[in-house]
Amino acid sequence: MTKRHISYVACSTAVLGALLGAAPASAARQVHVVHPGESIQKAVDAARSGDTVLVQAGTYHESVEVTTSGITLRGVGPDTVLEPAAAKAKTRSSAKDKKSCAGQGNGICVVGAKNQPVRDVTVADLTVTGFAKIGVVAVGADRLTVRGVTADRNGQWGIAEERSTRSVYRHDTARSNGDAGLFLANTITAEQGAADTGGTVLDQNQLEDNRIGITVRRLRNLTVKHNYLTGNCAGVFVVGDENKPKAGALTVSLNLIERNNKYCAATARLPFLQGSGIILTGAEDTVVTHNLVSDNSGASPLSGGVVLFKSFVGATSERNRISDNWLGGNGPADLVNQEATKSSNVFQRNLCGASKPAGLC
Repeated sequence: MTKRHISYVACSTAVLGALLGAAPASAARQVHVVHPGESIQKAVDAARSGDTVLVQAGTYHESVEVTTSGITLRGVGPDTVLEPAAAKAKTRSSAKDKKSCAGQGNGICVVGAKNQPVRDVTVADLTVTGFAKIGVVAVGADRLTVRGVTADRNGQWGIAEERSTRSVYRHDTARSNGDAGLFLANTITAEQGAADTGGTVLDQNQLEDNRIGITVRRLRNLTVKHNYLTGNCAGVFVVGDENKPKAGALTVSLNLIERNNKYCAATARLPFLQGSGIILTGAEDTVVTHNLVSDNSGASPLSGGVVLFKSFVGATSERNRISDNWLGGNGPADLVNQEATKSSNVFQRNLCGASKPAGLC
């Protein structure tokens, strides 16, 4: 064998070795298939980053907690259904049980550790229904994707997150939940200034027959676009307060918001809700543009097509721009500005019939 042949064989062997050495990286990704009667949680616990837990059609009576980054939890569509487990006989529950996803009354929980977010988790193509509190909830997540999920008839929120960044909610349906269909907040319990989401997106979701379709509370830097909201007490609610920084620096655009005329009783913080399209309270630098808002009508202080309302702790809305929206049939008016007459909010190029005060259309 000549030196040329030896050199060629050595080179070929090195290339083959490199290819073979790279193979396990892709082969390591596994699909864990779950059939009716089997445990989704067991499959999630066995999964590693990059793995998919594929849940077949059927009804699964359990809650699921995801704490490993990079996992995809996916059903095969609406016929993959998670419901609460049957109530157990009364026993003394441990503190750990009470803090678990099921113990808190939730369906699917995506949970990061303290100061260490869980990253790149996807929850997709399934139904979560009938849980006492939240259908799908994320706490301390980064780059979460929730796609093609139906969350209905849950006691509090359909889909919710807190202390999370860069999330994407797309093609989800939330209906007939006790409070908001989609609820996003900096923190649920603590009083803090608005948090920067890093560009969270709510896109092409359907929110129907909830108390509020979408609630954004004390957050900044996110986009609410191309969503359909109908049959709620209020469509989109951007909530700020006296904490700094204020909620805002976000965009609400290209949404279809119609007939959100369900009645919801007053709470400790809010009057009754009915007939509200888009509400901003205590928000700043928010852009509301190119939305179609129609036939949202009621007698609540928050009723109307697009409503700017001074928050109930006295925080004003400032430097918001409401422009290029199409509005009609909203009551008491298509555009309602309850801020001070000399407020810095801007209304321009909106196609509408009536405003309060007059002159905003």
